[in-house]
Amino acid sequence: MKPLHVTGQRWPGVQYFTTTRHGGVSRAPYDSNNLGLHVKDDPQAVWENRERLRAFLPGDPVWLDQVHGTSVLDVDAAGADASGPFDASMTMTPGRVLAILTADCLPVVFASDKGVAAAHAGWRGLAAGVLENTVKKLHTACGKLPDYAWIGPAISYRVFEIGPQVREAFLDVDPTVATCFMPHPDNAGKWLADLSGIAAHRLSAMGIRHVEQSGLCTYLQDDLFYSYRRSQVSGRLATVIWIEP
Repeated sequence: MKPLHVTGQRWPGVQYFTTTRHGGVSRAPYDSNNLGLHVKDDPQAVWENRERLRAFLPGDPVWLDQVHGTSVLDVDAAGADASGPFDASMTMTPGRVLAILTADCLPVVFASDKGVAAAHAGWRGLAAGVLENTVKKLHTACGKLPDYAWIGPAISYRVFEIGPQVREAFLDVDPTVATCFMPHPDNAGKWLADLSGIAAHRLSAMGIRHVEQSGLCTYLQDDLFYSYRRSQVSGRLATVIWIEP
């Protein structure tokens, strides 16, 4: 039986997971647990999938309008109004569920004894500082850095081919991540990029003591995950996190 979700290490007082493509009602090519309303799947199927996800949660998820940016929503301050483009969110309220959608981009969740956050980090957002913005906002609200970060299923360095301009976008910000790029063995002038490795490096540099990588590849593990790079007509996975009520 295929798993319905995957997670990292247990963190006291916090629950989180990333869904897999199993357990829903969407038909091919979105089969079966697509949670994205913006990918031209049958909306009724997506709503049914979201209702099934809701059964695992203490409350309705806060869904974001993601744009590969760096803005972070303070859900406690915004209340029910999550309008506007955001690629991360945070809360200090037990039982309030944060959610992001991905299909190759990094889903990253943060936890401390006072608050949690979730971030969507594609290469653009990662290079521009979405993780740093998320940590800063959670730090300001909680009065401390997150204790833990989990980098969930995403496209791995083995298959994430990029051009030199993407590599330079990262090196211009932080030259120390050069080890996270390697020349493509078959395509001259192209590179392979380790987005999870870049994220882990930068989170550790910010002072987060426990940074865990899932080691799961959305592109290669097509039995479990959606991948936009593998198939541009694709569903979306959800990563959720909340403080236990």
